[in-house]
Parts: sequence; structure tokens; C-alpha cells
Amino acid sequence: MKEILEILENDARASIDEIATMTGIPKSQVEKAIKEAEDNGIIRKYKTVIDWDKAGEEYVYAIIELKVQVERGTGYDAIAERIAKFPEVVSARLISGDHDLSLLAKGRTMKDVAFFVAEKIAPLESIQGTMTHFILKTYKQDGDIFYEKEESKRLAITL
Repeated sequence: MKEILEILENDARASIDEIATMTGIPKSQVEKAIKEAEDNGIIRKYKTVIDWDKAGEEYVYAIIELKVQVERGTGYDAIAERIAKFPEVVSARLISGDHDLSLLAKGRTMKDVAFFVAEKIAPLESIQGTMTHFILKTYKQDGDIFYEKEESKRLAITL
């Protein structure tokens, strides 16, 4: 199962035939394993990684760190689940260190993200503090390299 999942994680478009060939597992078993993984929530969804800059669309991403006052009996889960429902939130994680939660937020402009933090996140009663870091350039996302190697501009020397 691990081999199949790793292949799909790397390429969600890999066909059952391709996976069977790569792993040596019969197609029927590959198909059954994928179906079980989907039914059990192991495979959450199939995803495409898009370089929005190359597509000509502009988005602003920010990492927002939150200091949280834990609610009695629910821990971090209740506030994290509430925050994760905002459409601006791409991901939400419990982290170690000076802050408790880390969000990846997306907006059309820096102002949109700033207003999201100021108007939707900071006013929540369990939020004690926020720290926003705007992402200036992405080099790698979901295992995919986002930069091309520069070709050498030097002329080749021939003898």
C-alpha cells in the first residue's frame, strides 16, 4: 500500500496500469487498494500544483502564527477547527515553539490578508497574539520545484 500511496502522492494522474507496472502488483489489487484508501480517508483528495505566477494570476500568501488561549476541555482543536473554516485559510497546523497554530492564508492583495487577520482572526476571544509573514517567493511547493535552472550564458570553449 505504501508504494501505491507514494506514487499517487508524487503524481495524482498516475493510472492503475502505470502503478501496477511500477510496483509489480496486479492491476486488480492496485485498484482495490486505491478504492479502500479513498473509502477510509487515507487518500483525502487528488491535487494539482499550480504556479499561479506563470498562469498570470496574482495571489498573496502569508504564514500567520497564532498564540492561543486554550479552551478548557477542548484544547486547541475547537479554535483550530473554527479558524480552518475561513475560506482564506489554505492550511492550519498545531506547531511547537513560541506560537501555537500556524496558518497559510491566501488573498488577492496584502491588504486582503491583513484585513483577514485584523477583522476575522485577531478579534476571536481565544487569540492572544498574531504574527504575519508574507511569502515573497516560492521555491518549492508540495515537492515540486518552482524555479528553473539558469542556462549558462558563457560561451563554450573549443580547442
